[in-house]
Amino acid sequence: MSSDFRWTIRVPLRRHAVQTVALVMAAVLSAIAPAQAQERGAAELARLIDGMGVSARVLMIAAHPDDEDTQLIAWLARGRHVETAYLSLTRGDGGQNLIGDELGEGLGVIRSEELLAARRIDGGRQYFSRAYDFGFSKTAAETFEKWPREAVLGDVVRVVRQFRPHVIVSVFSGTPRDGHGHHQVAGILAREAYDLAGDTLRFPVAEFGRAWDPAKFYRSARFNRVAATLEVPVGEYDPILGRSLAEVAGASRSQHKSQGFGSLERRGPASTFVAREASRVAAPDDASAERSLFDGIDTSWTRFQGAVTGAGRRAAFDSLAAAVAAARAGVDFRDPGASIPALVRVRRLLDTICPASGGCSGEGEPVARDLQRSHETALARVNAALLAAAGVAVEAEASHAVVVAGRPVQVVVRVYNQGDDSVIVDDRPLAPASVRVDTVRVEAAGPTAPWWLAEPRRDGVFTRGSPSPEDARVASAATVSLTVQVGGAGGGVGVPLDVPVVQRAADAVRGDVSVPVAAAPAVAVALDRAVAYAPAGRDIERVVRVRLRSADTAARVVRVALELPRGLRADSVTRELTLAGAGAEASVAFTIRGQLAAGRHLVRAVATSGGERFTTGYELIDYEHIRPQRLYRPAEVAIEAVDVTIPAGLTVAYVRGVSDNVAPMLEELGVGLTMLAAGELAGTDLSRFDAVVLGPRVYEASAQIAAATPRLLDYARGGGTLVVQYQQDALNAPAAAAVANAPAGAPREADAVDAALLTPYPLTVPRPIVRVTVEEAPVRIVDPAERLLTWPNAIGERDFAGWVQERALYMPSVFDVRYRAPLEMNDPGEAPGRGALLIAPYGEGTYIFTTLALFRQLPAGVPGAARLFVNLLSAGARERPSAM
Repeated sequence: MSSDFRWTIRVPLRRHAVQTVALVMAAVLSAIAPAQAQERGAAELARLIDGMGVSARVLMIAAHPDDEDTQLIAWLARGRHVETAYLSLTRGDGGQNLIGDELGEGLGVIRSEELLAARRIDGGRQYFSRAYDFGFSKTAAETFEKWPREAVLGDVVRVVRQFRPHVIVSVFSGTPRDGHGHHQVAGILAREAYDLAGDTLRFPVAEFGRAWDPAKFYRSARFNRVAATLEVPVGEYDPILGRSLAEVAGASRSQHKSQGFGSLERRGPASTFVAREASRVAAPDDASAERSLFDGIDTSWTRFQGAVTGAGRRAAFDSLAAAVAAARAGVDFRDPGASIPALVRVRRLLDTICPASGGCSGEGEPVARDLQRSHETALARVNAALLAAAGVAVEAEASHAVVVAGRPVQVVVRVYNQGDDSVIVDDRPLAPASVRVDTVRVEAAGPTAPWWLAEPRRDGVFTRGSPSPEDARVASAATVSLTVQVGGAGGGVGVPLDVPVVQRAADAVRGDVSVPVAAAPAVAVALDRAVAYAPAGRDIERVVRVRLRSADTAARVVRVALELPRGLRADSVTRELTLAGAGAEASVAFTIRGQLAAGRHLVRAVATSGGERFTTGYELIDYEHIRPQRLYRPAEVAIEAVDVTIPAGLTVAYVRGVSDNVAPMLEELGVGLTMLAAGELAGTDLSRFDAVVLGPRVYEASAQIAAATPRLLDYARGGGTLVVQYQQDALNAPAAAAVANAPAGAPREADAVDAALLTPYPLTVPRPIVRVTVEEAPVRIVDPAERLLTWPNAIGERDFAGWVQERALYMPSVFDVRYRAPLEMNDPGEAPGRGALLIAPYGEGTYIFTTLALFRQLPAGVPGAARLFVNLLSAGARERPSAM
């Protein structure tokens, strides 16, 4: 929310050198393109002025974060000043996470922020639909079973009508060639939106916005160059940046860190390719004769002549092109302030063409809607250019990163005059090379959380959706509203600003760190996890730790209590503590005892303070390459009581893999667990463990694992049980190197991966990969006598009920006869596969390779997956009395 506080800053219209020009705050720049925050000074001023006469728009559409062609986006947005946007149907919730523990909605938050970080570099805008990424899908038909087709198509139509692109570029073909079912659907819906965005009967104006018919439709042909009709030279060198546009695209691509897409920033010639599929304009009949995406489209302002009526508006319109040309010609890198008169002239003409009071008249006509959207872009660019030329910078700082939602926040506002001329701030002069400091109070909105998660999902989509670009949303819970007047007293133009409030600090390692201020409850209450295990029908004694965070500047006395299910009791009714003030954190521990019947039970924490009751808290998601985010959830844990038997004294060493939260769940069942880092394998006596477990994709997470494999196999040969969870491309080093060095976004369906070097007996992971993505797919036990399915827990059909997202992935299709394969499964319409669980005797011990998605099942509290995992760990255990 904005405060009532407003300033007017006046800059005299004189031409003097500005030695350092600073662009004013990210909020202004996000109104144009967030990438412009990456440069400052006269170079960025020149870029803004160059873009004022460009009014073309391109929308790229695909399925996930990291599907976009960053090279084409950078070439269009940075190289050609085309307003360019990327629409990702999903936020990537169903993927995996190479940098942390978050999966599901938490991963979706990370990947959304990674897209915004990428756009800040390559210059594009970012949109999302409401579709939830439910995981890998093999066909468009399966995807449409999970996503309501009309709802997701409606989202795409909303974005098309709001952004009003002249050209749509679909990354995917909409055919099985795309592989992933989400990719296929993205290609299908992109074309349907192109065809239907002008249909106001199917998509009424009141719900979806005014109709818009894009002029042309292309599909990416990066990996199908035979079909390409146009080559785009995305490797062009930008002398202002001092970098090629492909280098910019490489930096943008590397923001997808959670997916391991760090890319080279390549110099030299580079191309991307597209194929024209449809056109509504007089482009060449032979698409291969085109020389530009915009052949047949008038991208100049002359196309708006018919939409501008009235003598004054028409005169301003007729003068605009010359005024923009004069501003472009007048750029002086040593004297940015010299551009102010020409920029003021452009701004006044834009104000006359589309007055603030009435906008661009005739918005019922497509050309007028086109003018309205182009005018908004031009206005944002000239406003940012005026601020850059004037050399004014503004900062708004709060003393704390987290404040109480709904309360006023004290904010220190600094206005810097970095030019050679005095400026006027609120009727008071501000001398060159000086700063004015004021303190204001601004109300904080909140709580600050990912807005699309404010309500539960329904029918495969998030409930909340918006056609507005994500990057245009103010990231801070508080803003300060300003008006900067440039051009001298009585003769200037005003630039409105919403300055986000940040907390700024000097980090000992990272240096100057600014984070948007977030609003939270006065007391946030959270438990360590949302799901936990316990053995059913047995005595349990467990510590429940309640974490508390204060956003209140005043000290608070807080009382905490637990609400327990039948069968459990706590060692204390309440705990009491004092939170010293804003930023204070503390925890209280309760010991709970008792027994739980098989099933799911809730434990809740409640905090009371100052007559208020607090029952929610947040998980902080904080990585250096993205903005911090907070995921809110109730202060409760669902305890899944599992009917499980564990051999007494079972000891396990666990080497954590990617997105791997399995180990804590095993501990809660009573497994004696020791966590080992990859580097500790060489120096640890492994013989003291009944089993050693390697987490999912651990070979990719650590280069030390491959080096330790001979020792691990020796451990199994000597009588141990080695359990290896699914691996992706890293089972074979040459294959992994080939994948790592492939061009960004290249298909990974080349040669099969032979894992013989890292497994006791050969097995082959094919390309394309074999996986069972339907979590309800039947699992057939083809060898009921298999000991690992009968002891210590009898595994049956019920143990495969309630699984989440998928059954198995990257399944071997060919394996040595010495492997036993007791399970068989397949997705509907596919041949059965037996590569989900492979068991082989090896010397005196056992080697187990499983591609079952246990890394998803155990953190979700699936009871059958826990029982099966315990059996795998018990392969070498003697049939002795059970634990607990």
